[in-house]
Amino acid sequence: MTTHIPKPSPAEVSFPALGTTAALFVTEPAALRTAEAVLRAELAAVDRACSRFRSDSELTRVNRSAGGPVTVGEVFAEALLAALRAADLTDGAVDPTVGHAVAALGYDRTFASLRPDDVRPLPRLRPVPGWRGIDFDPRTGRLFLPPHTSLDLGATAKALAADRAARHAAAATGCGVLVGLGGDLATAGPTPADGWRVALADDHARPATDHGPAVAITGGALATSGIRVRTWRRAGRTLHHIVDPATGEPAAPVWRTVTVAAATCVDANTASTASIVLGDRAVDWLRGTALPARLVGLDGHVVRLGGWPPDSDAPAPGGTR
Repeated sequence: MTTHIPKPSPAEVSFPALGTTAALFVTEPAALRTAEAVLRAELAAVDRACSRFRSDSELTRVNRSAGGPVTVGEVFAEALLAALRAADLTDGAVDPTVGHAVAALGYDRTFASLRPDDVRPLPRLRPVPGWRGIDFDPRTGRLFLPPHTSLDLGATAKALAADRAARHAAAATGCGVLVGLGGDLATAGPTPADGWRVALADDHARPATDHGPAVAITGGALATSGIRVRTWRRAGRTLHHIVDPATGEPAAPVWRTVTVAAATCVDANTASTASIVLGDRAVDWLRGTALPARLVGLDGHVVRLGGWPPDSDAPAPGGTR
């Protein structure tokens, strides 16, 4: 499931960013311009640091330096630490060393530029090098990637951007802020009286229906991972973008979408992505985290964990859909 973006009103704005739709909601309409400036600055900083599609990004420089030491900046360091923490918490189910694997599948350019039906044969896919081989000193910013290792921070960098933008925009304006980046949603500051109402759907870019599953959140973050939207075909196979580090292959399709609530968007996204990778093991693993979660199987059956409420199909007044 992803968050749907409603038609903009004076207290909200949306625009393309990071290969998805950035949406900003504020509780005080007069604060929108300031909050938007903060959001755009945060998105630009994360893109410069973490984009694997920019030749001038810090991530590109780091990957080219594999096998030798390199010094990284503050934003990249924060993103790398978030990725390493995600790998540790998930025992490697979410691993930043999937860079070569994702590119080998054909996702070596922006998603909009992918060939929808690539006839080239797939190369032999292998397990990824593994996050434990990364040597990083956050005090000095010195990083060493083993040879033939390529990072992809996509599993956590977008969620980190949502967390940073919401936090900094709320600090700059003093009002309540919700930032949505595709399936990643973070809040900060005072919450609307009835909470931020979020309608759930398979694809955030499609029009929302007036009657569909919705939840209200009063703080923290929500993240969704799924295998339905970012898909393409290669050599007769339908592929998706979430790689199982243990095989280098797209994660076996068990869950259509997984939505998780947590204190931060990085933590929510870590859990939702890990659940897609874990497949049949996801329910037991999520129970161990005690995080509220909603999993939708390929056949549409829904599993709710950690106190996730029953689906509400009431329209979502205000807030985000």
